[in-house]
Amino acid sequence: MSQLSTYTCHTCGEIHYDWPALAFNSPLHYDNLHEHDKETIATLSSDFCTIEDGEDIDRFIRCTLLQPVNDHCDDLQYGLWVSLSEKSFEDYKSNFNNENHEVTYFGWLCNNIPGYQDTLSIPTTVYTQKGNNRPLIIPHEDFEHQFVQDYYGGIPKQEAERRISEMIGLIND
Repeated sequence: MSQLSTYTCHTCGEIHYDWPALAFNSPLHYDNLHEHDKETIATLSSDFCTIEDGEDIDRFIRCTLLQPVNDHCDDLQYGLWVSLSEKSFEDYKSNFNNENHEVTYFGWLCNNIPGYQDTLSIPTTVYTQKGNNRPLIIPHEDFEHQFVQDYYGGIPKQEAERRISEMIGLIND
């Protein structure tokens, strides 16, 4: 077993024996706000975020992305945020507790993933899932970016473990 087979979860404090999801608690747009703006123009929950700046409203939902790992039986899971159009956001929100809601939306990736040049605004397809699981996102294959190439080509286990170590280090800082 590798050194990353166990880890202490920063959310629940429990020791886990699998790879952690590399999760972002909010979209980068929210992270970049001043504290006052977070309190006055933004709302954030574990699944939704909105930022209202005058007449402009940015809408985000939390999703998952499964990064294939070529020489390992598990995928690397990311917890990422995407921005949606008003229509898609409202549809997703109004069907949030509908266990049979399965649709697709267009979304823009809204987190910078460590180890890559700017990953903001990578186009994605958002797939809602039965059973109220978080939506899955798939980056558009024709978008030229190293993250997209790695998604479709897979990454080695060693690279997956490096990413986990880096993210755990960022969380503990």
